[in-house]
Amino acid sequence: MRFKLPLFFFALFTLLLAAQLCHVGILWAEEALSLAIAQQMLHGHFLYRDLWYDKPPLAAAVHLLWGAQDGVPLRLAGALFGLLACWLAFRFARDLWTQREGLWAAGLLGFFLTFDFPSAAVPLSSDLLLLVPHLAAVWLAWKRRPFGSGLLLGVGFLINPKAAFVGAAAVLWYPAGALWMALGFTAVNAAAAAWLAAAGALPFYWDEVWRWGRLYASSSFLETPLRNGLLRTAGWIGFHLAPIAAALWFFSRGRKPEEQPWPWQWAGWFGLSLMGVALGWRFFPRYYFLLLPLLVLAAARGFTALGRRRAWVALLLLIPLVRFGPRYILLAAGRTEWTDTAMDRDSRAAARLVQPRAHPGDTLFVWGFRPELYIYTGLPASARFLDSQPLTGVPADRHLTQSTPVETEGPRQHRAELARSSPTFLIDGLGLYNPKLAIGNYPDLSAWFARYHEAARTGQTIVYIRNAP
Repeated sequence: MRFKLPLFFFALFTLLLAAQLCHVGILWAEEALSLAIAQQMLHGHFLYRDLWYDKPPLAAAVHLLWGAQDGVPLRLAGALFGLLACWLAFRFARDLWTQREGLWAAGLLGFFLTFDFPSAAVPLSSDLLLLVPHLAAVWLAWKRRPFGSGLLLGVGFLINPKAAFVGAAAVLWYPAGALWMALGFTAVNAAAAAWLAAAGALPFYWDEVWRWGRLYASSSFLETPLRNGLLRTAGWIGFHLAPIAAALWFFSRGRKPEEQPWPWQWAGWFGLSLMGVALGWRFFPRYYFLLLPLLVLAAARGFTALGRRRAWVALLLLIPLVRFGPRYILLAAGRTEWTDTAMDRDSRAAARLVQPRAHPGDTLFVWGFRPELYIYTGLPASARFLDSQPLTGVPADRHLTQSTPVETEGPRQHRAELARSSPTFLIDGLGLYNPKLAIGNYPDLSAWFARYHEAARTGQTIVYIRNAP
């Protein structure tokens, strides 16, 4: 079977690339900010100190690997990332059992990185990016290589703080290596802290990622978050019935009593991952990627142990295939007129209004959470803020319909900082959605806003230009 491995992974990469290229004309909200931040870094701005960003540094810096470009380079990077994750799943399952389980694990992971909600599966968000260090760190822990596991946990933590749950799972799989894991983790994060401190960005990093992150995570925008969590988890289970059924077969009937890892290690990994999914009580589809490494590994062993019955269980893969497959056919035909892409289409239309009016040296500020406008216009930011979250105190997960801030003092100081900037273009991408948060409603910005006049508008966006001196 060894000679067939290159063909298998080539076919898997072809599937991932084709799925990614179907989205080449769309930027999803989960990827736009990180990509825009990376582009501003290429303009010479330093992360956190010069750019307000509420995620760990590698979530944005990874985009520098392909020049922070959107379009084909971004989608090619997504496909290569998916292939790397599938290869890690293959190696992990092969080392645990045999090559057959490895192929099942890689195939299942590639399938669910394709047939899932596009807003979750396509963007290289911090939740998806954590998938590779997650798989690699637990795999190395099982292989009794704790320092390498700790290094990868440190990398994961610089992508997504939920790597802390992965670290706890890695310790469960190799408790004796906990100290070495901690040393590896500390080495990576100490180097990152020194880099930020040398640039004078460490206090900004603490404020933007951790203080704001705590405010964000501690305030849900949902009236019944538990009910929402149960419904979304039920939906996730429905789309993943095939690997869940195979995994249950492995745990109940397909596992030898002496086989390691032990059941409590699998259960601990599952419990910790579920805690990470539930953190903040939002249950966005992309959060469930924390459960995927465990699921595809256990399912790979289960499908192998099922024998001829595996075909019946595999039929359950038709559920996500039928649900998400037709979208790719429509995308390939150029049809993107869906509700979840409406804002992206509006942003492209607004950018087309700006570009003929723009000149070298012009700058931009966007009110609202529309970072894709920096990408589509190609204009550099005029201030630290690429969106209005730190200026209103209202997180982007709710500001289209709600206007209650999670803090007030910080936004007041940030608005004073914004008023000292002088962008050529001001784009309001929020006020037509939620008039209570329109930029004109803030008295401390009224004198600054008076320096601009409306030049054009789309269905949900207003373009302002700075008045002539």
